[in-house]
Amino acid sequence: MATSAQPPDPHADLARRTLDPLWRGLAGYRVLAWCYAAGLVAVSYPDYRSPVGAIGVLAVMAGWTVLTTVGYLRPWRVLGRRRLAAADVVVTAATVLSTALVDTPERIDQGAPVLATVWSAGPVIALALAYGALAGVIGALLVQGAVLLVRGRLGTPETTDLLLMVATGTALGYSATVLRGSVRRLREATELRAAVAERERLARTIHDSVLQVLAQVRRRGAELGGAAGELGELAGEQEVALRTLVITGPPAVQPAGQLELAGRLAALATAKVTVSAPATPVVLPAHTATELVAAVEAALANVRQHVGPDAPAWVLVEDLGERVLVSVRDDGPGIPAGRLAAAQAEGRLGVSRSIQGRIEAVGGTARCETGPGLGCEWTFEMPVRVTPAGRRG
Repeated sequence: MATSAQPPDPHADLARRTLDPLWRGLAGYRVLAWCYAAGLVAVSYPDYRSPVGAIGVLAVMAGWTVLTTVGYLRPWRVLGRRRLAAADVVVTAATVLSTALVDTPERIDQGAPVLATVWSAGPVIALALAYGALAGVIGALLVQGAVLLVRGRLGTPETTDLLLMVATGTALGYSATVLRGSVRRLREATELRAAVAERERLARTIHDSVLQVLAQVRRRGAELGGAAGELGELAGEQEVALRTLVITGPPAVQPAGQLELAGRLAALATAKVTVSAPATPVVLPAHTATELVAAVEAALANVRQHVGPDAPAWVLVEDLGERVLVSVRDDGPGIPAGRLAAAQAEGRLGVSRSIQGRIEAVGGTARCETGPGLGCEWTFEMPVRVTPAGRRG
């Protein structure tokens, strides 16, 4: 059975087109640099050890210029820009090293330019655009390393050329990275705007229909009492949960491996459970956020089991930058001193495994403050490490 082709990703296409002007600039530079190299060969043609060899190297450079121009401007599926840039370094270094075969030792000692001349900066620019500043610097070191092998010395001209290439690779690589980051932020902002618009549309629709019906059922159930009252309470809980979902909306788009904690905890709100969280996303590693939500659910289950199904509970989320605090509090009778330790000694490990074990397994701490008549408050503290890329781990 034939499968239909996947539609192109518009965001990936936007990221590619953002750098297209720089790739076109590289293609133009490569052509002009080859013309310059051809002019130098023409002027010094009789002085080469192997003039025919110099023409041959120049022909290889011309063919490679055409190939890379086409490949950089219209990337192939098999050999994309990144692989082509890596191959570009190898071919360019080979043309530089060929100088030792076609030119005389005397001319090389006198500082005659290598055959590639300024054409050799092409792969440095390509690596910087394809991978970033570090790759551009590595490309500069490899190309200039080939130049040093031909000359056999590191003088002022060679040092100047090396510094210029390193500066070029660093500047262009940094610029390409900044442009990619701008495209990513634009994509996230566009997706968030679309999500907010859809949330507002759904909120209007739900408010005019479902929420009003649930509110009416809750009020009539309270008036009638009995079985109708129980049905009214259930309708009231669903009304609160649906209002919370409409207000919070879907979780904001996060990088791979990251989850937004506040929105997932907000979904636990009911008529009996109040959830307070920051207005800004609280982003954590996916496994950490999942375990935190599971621990909160276990603490709320303990409230329903030990305090009562109608007992109120409060969940508070605080993002303090270097750590995230989540607390679950009830106003029940509290846990007698030593009760948790005794339960663990007797082999009843519900709290130990479902709450403390989950939090400690992801590097956090779980603390319980309770006492007779004081209710119970669980506090989960999770240290947060921010990577240089801005991700939390």
